[in-house]
Amino acid sequence: MAEPRYVPVALSTASVYPESTATAFEIAARLGYDGVEVMVWTDPVSQDIEALRRLSDYHGIPVLAVHAPCLLITQRVWSTDPWVKLQRARAAAEKLGASTVVVHPPFRWQRQYARDFVDGIWRMADETDVRFAVENMYPWRYRDREMLAYAPDWDVTQHDYRHFTIDLSHTATARADALEMVDRMGGRLGHVHLADGRGSAKDEHLVPGRGTQPCAELLEHLVVSGFDGHVVIEVNTRRAMSGAEREADLAEALAFTRKHLSSAVRVSRP
Repeated sequence: MAEPRYVPVALSTASVYPESTATAFEIAARLGYDGVEVMVWTDPVSQDIEALRRLSDYHGIPVLAVHAPCLLITQRVWSTDPWVKLQRARAAAEKLGASTVVVHPPFRWQRQYARDFVDGIWRMADETDVRFAVENMYPWRYRDREMLAYAPDWDVTQHDYRHFTIDLSHTATARADALEMVDRMGGRLGHVHLADGRGSAKDEHLVPGRGTQPCAELLEHLVVSGFDGHVVIEVNTRRAMSGAEREADLAEALAFTRKHLSSAVRVSRP
């Protein structure tokens, strides 16, 4: 059994949407998170390395990861060329001192990008100490129909990547066994997006503990397996009726995560 280690818990800036990237740094500092993961999206501050550095310094909150702009709404952020997006994400991570770039597999209509994706990610990973952690996704569903929107596959364990990100809201939407997927990832699991889900066709990103995913079991596994990455709270607070309600959800998520990480440390020590 690996020696237990402290696992940092970061706040994804996406967790405060529709509030700003700057608000995420403020909340992370106030609640006692260990850092942030910057979701690069349409907020200009999320795209501005110097602005991010100033926020990090002002709040004393490090940037631990950068999420490349892979979403449908970010198709024109940092270029329309997906490889340029990844190069810029890597440069941002290097300049901000982040250890990880999170990247989604391509959409199926990005045919050339999808064809070259596995080899291209390896080439980029060989050029830097920053981890390119490819994230599991899910089939898109409408009523009884299912569409495979990602290529080479939404289940990233079907291909050879140096590092993976596991997202438990995505395993819920895919109706996949999260712990079996983690087992397939093995020592290549480098990053965690912690959220919950109930198996809906929607990607729910619930506060951990409010759905059916094995959030507590995963956290305990991370500690005893010697996981050396970060756990990032990536939850949906769009329905919060106030800033106080949003902050309460993010405090609850942090408390849940720290509780199960620390309980595993206590159990694993003689």
